[in-house]
Amino acid sequence: MADIKNKGYDVIIIGGGPAGLSAGIYTARSRLKSLLIEKEIIGGKIVNAGLVENYPGFPEGINGYELTQLMHQQATRFGLKTLTAEVTGLKLSKKQKIVTTNEGDFTTKTIIIASGSKEQTLGVPGEQEFTGRGVSYCATCDAALFVGLPVAVLGGGNAAVYEALQLAKFASSVILVHRRQELRATRIVQEQAFAEPKISFLWNTVVESIDGEDTVKGLKLRNVLTGEKSSLEVAGVFVAVGFKPNTDYLKELLPLDEAGYIITNEKMETSIPGVLAAGDVRSNSIRQVVSAAGDGATAAIYAERYLTGS
Repeated sequence: MADIKNKGYDVIIIGGGPAGLSAGIYTARSRLKSLLIEKEIIGGKIVNAGLVENYPGFPEGINGYELTQLMHQQATRFGLKTLTAEVTGLKLSKKQKIVTTNEGDFTTKTIIIASGSKEQTLGVPGEQEFTGRGVSYCATCDAALFVGLPVAVLGGGNAAVYEALQLAKFASSVILVHRRQELRATRIVQEQAFAEPKISFLWNTVVESIDGEDTVKGLKLRNVLTGEKSSLEVAGVFVAVGFKPNTDYLKELLPLDEAGYIITNEKMETSIPGVLAAGDVRSNSIRQVVSAAGDGATAAIYAERYLTGS
């Protein structure tokens, strides 16, 4: 810790997902004094992916955790320092920037924000009470707890369908509940779900409450077209209804879009010189591992050019 804290840095990267790790590879390889700060596990949300099939160079696919661990090894080989801490604020000036964390303050010349996003909650009765007792946000983490039991997945995007596919390996049945008539997931992912006999679909339906005793026992549902209410008996509920950017500490510092994502140009630069953003935290990100890695590389290159004045 002392070795990390006593150095002024050329660049501090906030977030240890694919965007932050890619940025770290490029900045460290360019011999910039680089520190990556991650509050949770290195790798970000992709560590929960059992199989990543669309990242170039892995024709048979690769486990998400393994992929990001390889990225981290590559970055540290070039000299990237890593700190587990939560960033709580920034102090920005032209010559020096300060990153405030629960482990102290760190000075740097440039900042790359790659802090990603977190899962949205439903905000319905029972969700908070049963989190960890039948309500989950990670099938890779918790699917094995529901062997031979019926479960529900809430959502209609790629994340929800991937959750359903993972759960189908363990659960007796998987009911995907979606507020619309069709999925938002990419076509190939949809095809996998439709071909899985354990997965069924409840369209145009929302959850009004999650019910149970010591653990989840079922859901109260409402059809958004007819208003008809119904009940569904399940032992587990996996919530995958979208994401919220990790930008609460940036609201008074940087321009954000309506959803709270950081606005950048094509160079990943924000409106503050020397402050860049990359990956899922950036406005209009397509939320793919490959694009996050590309964002990180772009941000690193333009951070270096900022430092050298080129």
